[in-house]
Order: sequence, then C-alpha cells, then structure tokens
Amino acid sequence: MALPPPDPQFVLRGTSAAVHALHFSCGSQEPDVPILFSGSENGFIHVWNLKTHRVDTALDGHGRKSVYCVETMDGKDRLLSQGRDQRICLWDLAEGRTALTDSVFTENVGFCRCSLLKVAQGRWLMAMAAKALEEVQVLELPSKTSVCTLKPEVGAKLGMPMCLKLWQLNCGSRPLLLAGYEDGSVVLWNLSMGRALSQLVCHQEPVMSLDFDSEKAKGISGSSEKVLSIWSLNEQQNLQVYKTHELVNAGISGITIRPDKKILATAGWDHRIRIFGWKKMKPLAVLDYHTATVHCVSFSDHKNPSERLLAAGSKDHRISIWSIYTQT
Repeated sequence: MALPPPDPQFVLRGTSAAVHALHFSCGSQEPDVPILFSGSENGFIHVWNLKTHRVDTALDGHGRKSVYCVETMDGKDRLLSQGRDQRICLWDLAEGRTALTDSVFTENVGFCRCSLLKVAQGRWLMAMAAKALEEVQVLELPSKTSVCTLKPEVGAKLGMPMCLKLWQLNCGSRPLLLAGYEDGSVVLWNLSMGRALSQLVCHQEPVMSLDFDSEKAKGISGSSEKVLSIWSLNEQQNLQVYKTHELVNAGISGITIRPDKKILATAGWDHRIRIFGWKKMKPLAVLDYHTATVHCVSFSDHKNPSERLLAAGSKDHRISIWSIYTQT
C-alpha cells in the first residue's frame, strides 16, 4: 500500500502577497545557514533563514511590481532578481549589505523569466525576452555586453518567448538555449550561430514552464493544458517527443527537475504540487496543502541528501517546505 503524502515540514508566512519565485542557497560549508529567497507580487524579495523560519532581510528594488525570478550567482552574496517593472536587478548581499549594484532594463512586457548560465569564474550568460515581441536577447554579465539576439525566421509565428533555459553539456562546450513559446513550441537555439537548430510543437497552448536534463538530453514542459510533454534531443540536435503524461487537472505554472535528476516537481493551478520519478515519469506523490494556485517550486542544494528540501510558493501568500527525500 502506498504511503499517504506527507504534510509540509514547515510553512513560511509573512510575504503578505502571492509568491512567484523561489531559490535556495544552502552553501557547501557546514556553518552556513541555509537560506531561501522568495519573490512576491508586491515587489519584495524576502531572504528567509531556514533555521529560524523567519525573514532575515526584505529587499525592495522593483517599484512594488511583482518579482517573478530570483537566482543567486556564486553563493548567497550575489543575487539577481527580475520584476514586472521590466528590470533585472543585481544585488550585493555580502556582510549584511543590501546594495542594488546594477540593473538591466529589459523593455519586455511579458513575464518570461530570464535564464542564467555560469560560463567562467565571474562570468555569466543571461538570456531574456527582448523588446521585440518574438525575440530573445543574450547578454554577458557583469559587462552587460550583447552576445546575440535570437529572432525566429520570417513567418515562423512562434509568438512571445514564455520560458528560457540556457545550458551546456560541460564546461568547455558551447552554450545552447531552449525556449518555450506562445504557440506551444520548444526551440533549441545555437548562440554562436544565432540560429534555431530544431523546433518541436509540444503543446496546443503557450509553454508555461520547462526544464532540461543535459546528461540524459531529455526535457519536460507544461502549459495551461492537462498534458506534460517529455521530449528528447538526439545526436543531430533534433528535438523529438519522447512521451506525454496526462494530468488530472489542467494548468502547470512551474516545473523543476531535482539536481540529482531522480525526481521532478510541478506547480499546479489546481493548488497541488506533484512529484514524479524522472526516469519513467512514475507519479510518486501529490502534495496538497495550498488553497490557491501554486506558482513556483524549487529544490534545495543541501550537500547532505537527507537535508534536501522542496519549497513551493503560492497565490495564497504562503511558502510550504517539504522533506520528500526519504519518501522517494
């Protein structure tokens, strides 16, 4: 008989707004206090202390416009945040600082989260939806130099980019970008050539979220429909549908594969978090706690597997924290 799904290990309250973005930074050194960054609809970024379950710091840099992406750059002292004010902000949080050090004006009105990829010590690539509706711009950070602008072919009618994922096979290999579009397509882009290598229609509706496992050359995407699409990349760099998984209820706002590539979590419009085995898409658990749409899910990067956590942020202003490692 299957075990009943667990209750949250604890719940974080106090954002006073819907939670749209989550990102853990647990550190590799033992004395590091694991922290969680959250981005809210009221424009605040909260830095949560996971030992005390309280907010250590609240950052206000997006003019009270919704924050829908938070990412660290090399540990918890450097943070990137993105908001509906069309700005991507870079923060210096070392030694208790809360300094806004730089920002990029995206001129994009959508809610496509930017994607970061570390390419060398102190150097990142950042992909973001550009001012022109169908385009994606790639910049190098911290210099903010433009690397390329990715434009669909004339007449392609992909619509707006909805979600982005920069990746590379290993440190020396060339970076590639997977982008999910409004027309339901996922496109693989070669950045150095500035052109699309492959396109696959995965959904009938806009692609709301995707994640990719570069080791298995396999990815997953979700939309407003009842279907998760699992696709793979062959050696000729062609995207192919691998399988689809039918959901009970429609609407996926977030998907993330755990760093160890064993399980994945989805954030559902039906207020639920679903856990699947990544190898065969075996449903493992339905976590039912929230009373409104779950907007985002994030796995912690604890070194010790038994300490690893899953966080989910919801429209109900709450963040649920789950320990599901032992159950899977």
